[in-house]
Amino acid sequence: MIEASQPAKLPLCMFNNATVRGGAEEHMLGLIERLNRNAFAICLACPPALLELLGDDLPSDVEVLPVSILWPNDIGAMARFASFLRKRSIQIVHSHGFRASVLASPIAFWAGVPAVVETPHIREYWRRGWKANFAIDRFAGRSVGAYIAVSDANRRYLIQKKRLPAEKIHLIRNGCEIEKFDPGYPPQLALKRQLGFADSDPVLLVVGRLEAQKGHSVLFAAFRDVLRDFPHARLVCVGEGGLRPALEAELRRLELTGSVRLVGYQSNVQDWLSFAEVCVLPSFFEGLPLVAIECLAAGRAMVATAVDGTPEVVIHEKTGLTVLAGDAEGLAAAIARLLRDPGLRTRLGAAGRSRVETHFNLSRQVRETETLYRELWRRRTGKRLAGALPVEGPNAAASGGQ
Repeated sequence: MIEASQPAKLPLCMFNNATVRGGAEEHMLGLIERLNRNAFAICLACPPALLELLGDDLPSDVEVLPVSILWPNDIGAMARFASFLRKRSIQIVHSHGFRASVLASPIAFWAGVPAVVETPHIREYWRRGWKANFAIDRFAGRSVGAYIAVSDANRRYLIQKKRLPAEKIHLIRNGCEIEKFDPGYPPQLALKRQLGFADSDPVLLVVGRLEAQKGHSVLFAAFRDVLRDFPHARLVCVGEGGLRPALEAELRRLELTGSVRLVGYQSNVQDWLSFAEVCVLPSFFEGLPLVAIECLAAGRAMVATAVDGTPEVVIHEKTGLTVLAGDAEGLAAAIARLLRDPGLRTRLGAAGRSRVETHFNLSRQVRETETLYRELWRRRTGKRLAGALPVEGPNAAASGGQ
């Protein structure tokens, strides 16, 4: 018999304190869009700047709390967040990234939220000194009921490096909305021409924030070498970030401004993928890069650095080519190899699409995340959720369950 006090839907609050829109934010947005509305009532707490970047992509039924909690002395913001959680009787708080979770998870715990979840997303390459012993992670982690590791490499990092409790860590690999990425999508040549490129120019595409993590400087050095053998090759960088002025200066210094375009953040990634011969991901660290999944879903051959979870998607000589992080010479050689061999590009692209369909579907990711939410909440409350079984998509309530 279902207890009268039990909610038919679990009020769930996503928390993110980013002010840029990157892979973690796309991951979060994918969940928000697809979580079952029969089972969950969804809220989002995040800085106003991120809300503006999400724009119309954020479903209209999601209640938002514009709030920035960046430091322990943001007392007013923390009080607002805690009050929001209590007034809405939030049952699950899911924070994205350690910098969000370190403050939001204890607040949620103190506010009486039964189920507190963190997705760390990446290996924190920036840790130095006392921060590298992860004591603060373990202390704040007392408030966290479950961690979501986005790759097997991420899972090992959380257990072996951060020394978080293995029983709290659940492997749920990232996924993409595969139907949005069609290998047969016609090349958007008008867009290519707008960049000043000829229809026949081979294009390399890198999608990622303009930050040190993503390795654009290494790619620029590699691309200069590529141009020696492929003088008509072109490079398009999709993404925005704090390094833009420095990267623009570097392009001028390397005399690459005629061949490289920085086009900022773009929501229509499929259009840009449509005329790319090769996708490149030169990162120094990742979790499980969503952009790699999307590029392979579009059937594009890929060169990526063999860091963290990336080789779980881009498998060397099977679904792409991998090189060492920071190796400009190796990166150039791998790119040149793909430009030289259309058959290899086709084979790797087709294998990549097949792997994504099998292992990295967003529907699977959402189902597994919903199951974790429900099981963690049940363990913490001793109750079972009323209502229908999970149904995917924001309009699931209309379907009456499955």
